[in-house]
Amino acid sequence: MEIGTARLSEDLLAQFPHHLIGIRDVPEIFSVGDFCTLARFHIDEILRRERIPLLVGGTMFYFSALLKGIPKLPAADQELRQRLASDVRQNGLGTVYSRLQKMDPVSANRIDSNDRQRILRALEINILTSNPVSECTSSDGLAKTGIKVSRISINVSDRRTLHRSIDDRLRGMIDAGLIEEVRGIRSRYPQCRETPAMKSVGYKQVWSHLENEVDERQMIADIATATRRLAKRQLTWLRHERGLTWFDASSQGLVSSVSRYLDAANISMKGRQA
Repeated sequence: MEIGTARLSEDLLAQFPHHLIGIRDVPEIFSVGDFCTLARFHIDEILRRERIPLLVGGTMFYFSALLKGIPKLPAADQELRQRLASDVRQNGLGTVYSRLQKMDPVSANRIDSNDRQRILRALEINILTSNPVSECTSSDGLAKTGIKVSRISINVSDRRTLHRSIDDRLRGMIDAGLIEEVRGIRSRYPQCRETPAMKSVGYKQVWSHLENEVDERQMIADIATATRRLAKRQLTWLRHERGLTWFDASSQGLVSSVSRYLDAANISMKGRQA
């Protein structure tokens, strides 16, 4: 999964070493708990080298879990899960999602209304604990270790510019061979359509196209729509977060502005980045 994830080139990865890239195969599950464990390992190792670890990306839930700790959640209840799945089959996912909105609006706001897996898990937790997911007690995260964390949000403030960038990025992925990439994955792992990896934006829609469920034009439109919705959810999450410093991605002086901010915060990156 390289094109659809916008994986950096090997030259850039050699110049700027990254961790946690290419560490799982497509059918394998990589939970938020797995991420936090491995991320903490690398963060500690980087700090021992007296370098500054940078966490870069857009998966807000994973970063929040790393920073604040992972909620101590009940184990899956197969009987309850089957009842909820039956409810979806009988009444539709929208009805079940509406139920989650009433029980736990915070979690519902952070979950896509079509994300069946996360909707059912959130409902399961609410029913088993009689509490919203956001109120479940958490294990210790980075925030409780005394490690100083500086959080930066680089935002495309103009919606038209953002959507144009999304469309250009998508076209570049299609031209680079996204359809062929998914075709190869589908050939190697024909049973992995329902895995979390293949539910991600882009891969899900291309797989539908390869199953002849939609034509290429509709596939591209579906990916663009899903990406815009993802960007909207990311921004919604960020706006509810405290302690973020915002920068305008369209500013010509972006790099110097971020550098001045880090210097003012006594976080010098010169020669120290991980």
